Amino acid sequence: MTALPCRAFSPALFLTVAGLCCLSDGPQPAAAAQPAGQAQSDSADPSTDSAGELVYFGTYSRGKSEGIYVSRFNPQTGQLGQPRLAAKTQHPSFLALHPAGGLLYAVNEISRMEDKSGLVTAFQIDGKTGLLTELNSAPSAGAHPCHLVVDSAGRNLLVANYTGGNVAVLPLAEDGRLTGDVHPVQHHGSSINPNRQKEPHAHSINLDASGRYAVAADLGIDQLLVYRFNPRQGKLESAGSARVKAGGGPRHFTFHPNGRFAYVINELDSTVTAFSWDADSGRLKNLQTVATLPAEFNGRNSTAEIRVHPSGRFLYGSNRGHHSLAIFRINQQTGELTPAGHHSSGGSTPRNF
Repeated sequence: MTALPCRAFSPALFLTVAGLCCLSDGPQPAAAAQPAGQAQSDSADPSTDSAGELVYFGTYSRGKSEGIYVSRFNPQTGQLGQPRLAAKTQHPSFLALHPAGGLLYAVNEISRMEDKSGLVTAFQIDGKTGLLTELNSAPSAGAHPCHLVVDSAGRNLLVANYTGGNVAVLPLAEDGRLTGDVHPVQHHGSSINPNRQKEPHAHSINLDASGRYAVAADLGIDQLLVYRFNPRQGKLESAGSARVKAGGGPRHFTFHPNGRFAYVINELDSTVTAFSWDADSGRLKNLQTVATLPAEFNGRNSTAEIRVHPSGRFLYGSNRGHHSLAIFRINQQTGELTPAGHHSSGGSTPRNF
């Protein structure tokens, strides 16, 4: 039996969509014969056989959910097909694609009795049907992994373990399988929220454009921890840190396309903090913190995802409670944010977009 950490999320009506990723249509390695536990193919299903991009949905596998789901998205019409099961797996709450295509990775947000670790699972993508074939899995070196990223060379996977309060590097084999090696780095400290910040809670890890630095957002200690990343050795070395306001709870982090700015969304106080980023030294400098909620909103809320538009002109953050996307204009010279309104998420508790 495994337990989920208390992280202030609510289940959606159909699926608790935890993370999603999109794969452009194109040639992919064919899947092997379907193992037990994989969804059966249905070549007549327009959700997976029509033209468009494959979209994968991570979930918490409780209630009606069984694992990872797949659909097709038509960018010309904006239509999304009915999701269907791509692979059965336990609590795949966040997903990432291999940069070469054809492979998908999922955290299994669990804590095993024997080692207090979650898992990361590698899947091969069938480019025609979108179904997934499990390749292998490996321990994440910490309980309840909740975020992961693959480096640009496809040689390493970096994962954040929420309850474990650490981050880790998992080297990948040439065929994309997890080698089983793992190089963890433990976080330390606490902050002021008595319910959520008694100890470290690594919530995400991201690589900068150069691949030389990794930044981990730790909700439990109100810090962004910067690491030098050695892809050959698959190891992280401390390179500094930056703080957000006490009790903010940094969750997810993103770089600006120009490589000069970075942003973190703070789950506990519903804010976004802007930073300048020095790509040579790996230094983050706090610029500004702005609210994600309209001034008149008085209900309960927590934030989740943050994204910068590819143009670099706008930033978006999701509000769970207000059920909206907060929109900000980005000053191209300073990196500072100006509120530009809110848009309904079209459902409750928008966790990823």
